[in-house]
Amino acid sequence: MAQKDIQKILVTGGAGFIGSHLVDRLVTDGYEVTVFDNLSSGNKKYIESNLDKSDFTFLEGDLLDEPALNKACNGMDMVYHVAANPDVRLGAENTKVHFDQNIRATYNLLEAMRKNEVNNLAFTSTSTVYGEATVMPTPEDYGPLVPISLYGASKLACEALITSYSHTFDMNCWLFRFANIIGSRSNHGIIFDFINKLRANPQSLEILGDGKQSKSYLHVSECVNAILFAVEDSRDTVNIFNIGSEDTISATRIGEIVAEEMGLQDVEFTYTGGSRGWKGDVPKMQLGVDKLINLGWKPEIDSGGSVRQTVRELL
Repeated sequence: MAQKDIQKILVTGGAGFIGSHLVDRLVTDGYEVTVFDNLSSGNKKYIESNLDKSDFTFLEGDLLDEPALNKACNGMDMVYHVAANPDVRLGAENTKVHFDQNIRATYNLLEAMRKNEVNNLAFTSTSTVYGEATVMPTPEDYGPLVPISLYGASKLACEALITSYSHTFDMNCWLFRFANIIGSRSNHGIIFDFINKLRANPQSLEILGDGKQSKSYLHVSECVNAILFAVEDSRDTVNIFNIGSEDTISATRIGEIVAEEMGLQDVEFTYTGGSRGWKGDVPKMQLGVDKLINLGWKPEIDSGGSVRQTVRELL
């Protein structure tokens, strides 16, 4: 996708964790950026450095509000669809939240794009679409895809809607399946939880599961680089990429790094037991990133480095 073809960009969820980092980069790169966000998990302060810029617009709106969304898509060249409910665990307590905020919201967006003839969409999906993959690292062509969380199921449904709209209505799409993306402005997840637990009790840290869960983590700055690189350098109708690091780290090791960075010694680790941290948790996850690497991108920081940098940023 040549840069000259894309000038006006809509970012859904642009005031959220990943969305706001993406917005910062797009604004820096000279695009005309509009953020559409209902601020349910985002925060206006994450984008406040852009609010007074002439090529930046903030629209407080909900993806379930079809007229507002229709208006937001008008005149756009491309949409980065980052809005979603990011909490994987929530699906076990509230079965409707991922349906509404992921599937229904994505359908509404696709309809607004179709009506406004917006033909380019980048979507932030997830490693959880793979379920408990038997191939590690897991490549993009792995199948069948059997998600074990409602979050993973909702993201896979969104992928299917997006690819079918792309073929039916002559759109181009980029689907990014993320490992655990971490960094500043993150307001949930294992590192966020561990810091809060250790602030409450510096002597002891409870780790969900057996602590042996082994997963890939990548700093959000690397993630944004990968997204923009792929959009610039891959031009199929449907472009699917994993984004993650080339290694994994255990939950216990993350606990050790958090304790080290907080200057705590002799912290006692306790475990809730079982291989899963919660219902729907995938204990082992590593994505194959060869497809992106072969295109010319490479992560400059590994899982441990990403975790340590994130702890410092959150502290």
